[in-house]
Amino acid sequence: MHKSVDVSADAMIDDLRTLVEIESPSRDLDALTASAKAVAAVIESRLGGQAILVESEAGPHVHWSAGGDPKVLILGHHDTVFPLGTLERRPFMVEDGHATGPGVFDMLGGLVQALHGLATLDDRSGVEILVTADEEVGSRSSRALIEERALACGAVLVFEGAAEGGGLKTGRKGCGTFQVSIAGRASHAGLEPAAGVNALIEASHQVLDIAALGRPDIGTTVTPTVASAGTLDNVVPAEATVIVDVRVESADEKERIESAFAALAPHLDGAEIAVQGAISRPPMPESASAELFAVAKRLLPDLEGKAVGGGSDGNFTAALGVPTLDGLGAVGGGAHADHEYLVIEAMAERANLVAGLVNAIRNT
Repeated sequence: MHKSVDVSADAMIDDLRTLVEIESPSRDLDALTASAKAVAAVIESRLGGQAILVESEAGPHVHWSAGGDPKVLILGHHDTVFPLGTLERRPFMVEDGHATGPGVFDMLGGLVQALHGLATLDDRSGVEILVTADEEVGSRSSRALIEERALACGAVLVFEGAAEGGGLKTGRKGCGTFQVSIAGRASHAGLEPAAGVNALIEASHQVLDIAALGRPDIGTTVTPTVASAGTLDNVVPAEATVIVDVRVESADEKERIESAFAALAPHLDGAEIAVQGAISRPPMPESASAELFAVAKRLLPDLEGKAVGGGSDGNFTAALGVPTLDGLGAVGGGAHADHEYLVIEAMAERANLVAGLVNAIRNT
């Protein structure tokens, strides 16, 4: 069993400050390039070797390998949801046992913990690190690389923030977004309303049909989240759009929901419907994490495992049948919110956990 090693919280905070203070909003290629270079520099300073920037249309991903037969993939992302300028309004701070600032919990803190945990190992052979640039926007440019390295390594540790209370994430719902576009026909709302086809009324019918697809009793949620319609108050609206968030726990439900969206039909004569989207992240079943979670429990017996609704890149690796354990990152909360925070006291323990997991995986 891995023996805990003293890890410097101060050194981890220094590295965290470095990464947080280089803002990295998704889709901002200049910002993401600067962020990727900073991540690579921190990796190299803590672990040696060379971190490679893998260019993509979404910005650079960062890949590092210790060499040897690949055994375990450390997976994370350096993009954040916060726009440029957030740091000025909400600077990195350490106070009352918490670190705050944009991205500390999701997921720069987890990345720092992983690096410092790995740094305690004299032998890092078989370890790879992949830090992507587009997780927050669907991982379209990184998915193939993630899947390739996961299959090559055979085990994946994901450093997204921990579940509420510090638990690891042993299962995740599949998730996706659908856009339903409705085409009607404009007419004067006062002079000849019957000559039009009211896209807003059609959208209202569709929202009710779509919401009825949910099966919360088996973990399927179908939530219309954004709608738009109309141009002027005296014009029958010719167009409307409805955006829908979907979460499912099983592959069968993924198929049912996607088929149901494809089969949506108009209620009004003359209305037309077009559907875009899919459940792009497949479900991560708890079976995918069972073996690795058992190892984590041996290292930290008080750990809890929780299945959660949000998706991560762990969904992709689990769907390949690669053992995947998620939520190994920062203990804290407030992902995507202004009150985002990281619990400093937990950092050393979680850094040692990654070292213990890596040793256990390589020795099996």
